[in-house]
Amino acid sequence: MLCCCKRKTSTELEVRNTASSLSNLDSVDSGVLYQRIMGNSNLKQHIDTAQKTGACQLRKLNLKEVPEELQRLSKMLRTVDLSDNRIPQLPPWFVTFASLKNLTMNNCKLLSLPENFGQLRKLEVLSLNGNSLTHLPRSCSSLVNLKTLTLSGNLLTAFPEELLPLQQLDSVDLSNNKITDLPQNMATLQAVEVNLNHNQVSILPETIAQCPRLKVLRLEENSLEISAFTPTILKKSQISLFAVEGNLFDMKSFHHLEGYDEYMERFTATKRKFN
Repeated sequence: MLCCCKRKTSTELEVRNTASSLSNLDSVDSGVLYQRIMGNSNLKQHIDTAQKTGACQLRKLNLKEVPEELQRLSKMLRTVDLSDNRIPQLPPWFVTFASLKNLTMNNCKLLSLPENFGQLRKLEVLSLNGNSLTHLPRSCSSLVNLKTLTLSGNLLTAFPEELLPLQQLDSVDLSNNKITDLPQNMATLQAVEVNLNHNQVSILPETIAQCPRLKVLRLEENSLEISAFTPTILKKSQISLFAVEGNLFDMKSFHHLEGYDEYMERFTATKRKFN
């Protein structure tokens, strides 16, 4: 009996020690463990939903890579949102998402896109705000159905020339980057609105006046001198809204530029359409 009692006491002590260890672990890492457990549960739930709807929403799941489970849905996914995770790069198989139309990866610590990213030919909306992209791969010139591109808050230093051949492009947001130069061959750009606010642009190529559809050009908080706005740009372009506050000139001097009256005619005509 005495022997049995000792063994029982020993076992109880072991259980208590184990429980104490788990308790200590919970007190330190309970939040992390909870996020992992709930994250895995949410992941399965979202993927099950995606299989039914073609839309996969995986925001804020503390992911460090694109889940491999998505690969089996590559032929049916139309919308993917991976925002607010920590995914520095996309896996090679991601470009097999042949039906993908909308990709959102805001605030993901994304460093680069695959060189063959342009294989996502059905992509219409691409939102990659708040990452660390320095350039777009050349293959992006093959995104023939792209309509909306937002790359605000990245590390771009030049306007991506890969956008110039895209015939369906409507809106481009490149605000809050480090862009200093615009390409000389801007004439082929099809976008209706371009946002370059909060960059370091200092020169505007006159070919911007030849952009056939460009109506809105936002250039607030850049490094532009008043001389950047030539008579050709103000008279000949289709631009009906120049947002240019916060550059190296005062707005009074802008109002006195040659071609300003022609610009204001376009501005007023556009304003009337919306009133």
